[in-house]
Amino acid sequence: MNLYRGCTHNCAYCDGRDEKYRVDGEFGNDVTVKTNAIDLLRRELDPRRKRKSMQRGFFLLGGGVGDSYQPIEKRYGLTRGALELLVEFGHPVSILTKSTLVERDLDLLVEANSQNRALVSFSFSSIDKTVSAHFEPGVPSPSERLKSIERFSKAGIPCGMFLMPVIPFITDKPNQIEESIARACDHGVRFCIFGGMTLKDGRQKDFFRRTLEEYSPDLSLEYEVIYPDSRWGAPADEYSNNLHGIFAEIAAKHRIASRIPRQLFQDILDENDYVSVILDQLDYLLKLKRRTTPFGYASYQISKLKEQISTVRERGLLRSINGVGPKTDLVIKEILDAGTCKLYEDNMAD
Repeated sequence: MNLYRGCTHNCAYCDGRDEKYRVDGEFGNDVTVKTNAIDLLRRELDPRRKRKSMQRGFFLLGGGVGDSYQPIEKRYGLTRGALELLVEFGHPVSILTKSTLVERDLDLLVEANSQNRALVSFSFSSIDKTVSAHFEPGVPSPSERLKSIERFSKAGIPCGMFLMPVIPFITDKPNQIEESIARACDHGVRFCIFGGMTLKDGRQKDFFRRTLEEYSPDLSLEYEVIYPDSRWGAPADEYSNNLHGIFAEIAAKHRIASRIPRQLFQDILDENDYVSVILDQLDYLLKLKRRTTPFGYASYQISKLKEQISTVRERGLLRSINGVGPKTDLVIKEILDAGTCKLYEDNMAD
């Protein structure tokens, strides 16, 4: 939910600045507030207004162009209002934020977790307070965010770390990544989602380059090397593959899941979504080990199915789904029968 458009956290690397998102005003200073969001959300959630039940799944209180718990939330309270509605109608909730303001809503999140499920995740570029102060000037310090993770974990709410984006040549060294993950594990995280930094031409790249110049001007040439022209602003494959390889080794060492464990969503998702997510996670886990995999494409095709995948199986037509070959066929059957599969469990545990 983008309850707010724009974000005064003003993180230098945020791709919400990119022109394609059409965020009005000066990103980092100006915020558009959807003042009627709660009224609209109540209408959308009210089952009396629907011909069929809403598809099961998590509602994510955290948007791509603004943190739902940025400082302006103290004034308008849209996030708390949305959370109250989600609890009222019994929906699972997932939160991704950089702000410790989320602690204000601990009471509602405990209730949401007891009736269904609540997940709370915090994003970091590292746990270095000096780097954070420069590149994330409107955000609570990493140590404060880690304390919030511990508080939620002690309250029985599963927590995650989104270690993304790590900033090239600044927070992407193996010892920095390991320190961040080790500290997060000490504070109770259940999983760590990892990613590098995109840098799209235009407003995002221009703002980041100015911030980088102030921090370490000698890195400009290094960025020219690893950020070739790319529609998505992605770094060069060689850099990215090496970075994710480092993460895979560290995650295995600390035995931290690199995707949200199935136990946290298995009883939440509809059948097709569940199979699709497991295949997608399996695809990611195998690619971390530089292995080719057919599961990503199959996951996408299953996500578009109009009928239950168990019905497709009963009719002997699993192989008719695009991307489902002999190996994927067996994996899908194992997931449907057991709720998981050995290949997935082995790779989640590594």
